[in-house]
Amino acid sequence: MSPALERTWTVLRAVTAALIVAAIVRQLAASVGSALEYGRDVATVIANFFSFFTILSNASSAVVLAWAVVWFATRGRDADGVRRREPRGLAIALVSVTTYMVITGVVYNILLRGVELPQGSEPVPWSNEVLHVVAPVFLLADALIAVRRRALAWRDTLWVLVFPVTWVVYTLVRGPLVTDPTIGPGYWYPYPFLNPNNPDLVPPGYAGVAVYVVGIAAAIIVVAYGVVWVGRRRALSPRAEG
Repeated sequence: MSPALERTWTVLRAVTAALIVAAIVRQLAASVGSALEYGRDVATVIANFFSFFTILSNASSAVVLAWAVVWFATRGRDADGVRRREPRGLAIALVSVTTYMVITGVVYNILLRGVELPQGSEPVPWSNEVLHVVAPVFLLADALIAVRRRALAWRDTLWVLVFPVTWVVYTLVRGPLVTDPTIGPGYWYPYPFLNPNNPDLVPPGYAGVAVYVVGIAAAIIVVAYGVVWVGRRRALSPRAEG
């Protein structure tokens, strides 16, 4: 990628990060507004909002894209203009958020698009599309055509699993302890396939949840390996990196 195209893509990364933040803020404002309108507990609504994998993965993506923009602007090239390899931590972070966003886009558009939501919790249409379509597509494009990434070891894909595993444990432990502010039962789960009380699960209960968790975990591993493979294929040679 030429220096001009690298600069252009860096601007696109910055714009996308800002768009993601705007979409999250707009959806949060709508959720808080609905909570106030319907007399719901605002603190619980906010805590639930930031318990969605979609919100957390998008927020993480905005942070990592901003990190990549700052790194490129300040340390992307040495004094002779030779492009440096991005730091390993940034490379792992990019692989991680790319994986999360691809999974977010696929899961939402296959399992969750069109699922009826309780009154007063409808998403903001443009924000919803940014978080579930635009941002995932951009992160995928970032892996395929952006500034070439550092080649990572295959074992680095294990870092990608840290956040999803932690989030699933958090979700399943927290779920029975939280009252849904929209419909009032004594539990709350961000997605129906993680709710052991969901009558549509097959098999029912936690066994059905486990099926989805294992399936999505396998998908995460496959996507992470794919993103690392792309990075290894596209990585600059040591001589080119300076």
